[in-house]
Amino acid sequence: MISIKQARMFFLLLLALLLTSSTCYARTISPVEGLEALRRGFTGISDFTADITQEKKLSLMKRTMVMSGSLRFKKPDLFFMEIKPPFNSRMLLRDNIIEQAAGNDKAPVRIALPPEQGLKQWFLKLASPITSLPEGVAVQADLTNTVYTVTIAPAGKGQVKDIAIVFLGDGTIRRLVINERNGDRATMTLKKVRRNVGLTEKNFRLE
Repeated sequence: MISIKQARMFFLLLLALLLTSSTCYARTISPVEGLEALRRGFTGISDFTADITQEKKLSLMKRTMVMSGSLRFKKPDLFFMEIKPPFNSRMLLRDNIIEQAAGNDKAPVRIALPPEQGLKQWFLKLASPITSLPEGVAVQADLTNTVYTVTIAPAGKGQVKDIAIVFLGDGTIRRLVINERNGDRATMTLKKVRRNVGLTEKNFRLE
């Protein structure tokens, strides 16, 4: 038999769950609204650094690798990511050219993405207020409270199938999810994001 005290605790718990669920909801927004929110948020950001946790699922493996490291970004086309041991590796993206080095390798692997998938092209599309969907991409967007999720799928047969960006209205990125056409999937969660720290070209080297 349930006591009055237990019933009261159950009621309070149920009320708390209802209140919590009622304040957290997602709604679909237009692709243009999502891209414009991303553009507005990035307007005041010239660079940023962050610590990351990355979950990497390879299509040929049945387990997910969990890695940690850091990343740097500088407008308009520089991105650097370093993963700590035991999966130590470094990756530099300069516009549409990717250079990757694992361990102590000094000769990086070089990959060229299609020009239209380069970072510089993405930021050219975000240079002015967005009133219509850019050509060559498919976009989905939703808003959960103050958190936006914009998924961008470039046209063509490049390595990247789609990229999902989870961010706040001020442009702070919380998560990146990259799906590749070969079935690989990388999910990066960003922490300790530091914006406008004054990064230079010297901060974007594989050495």
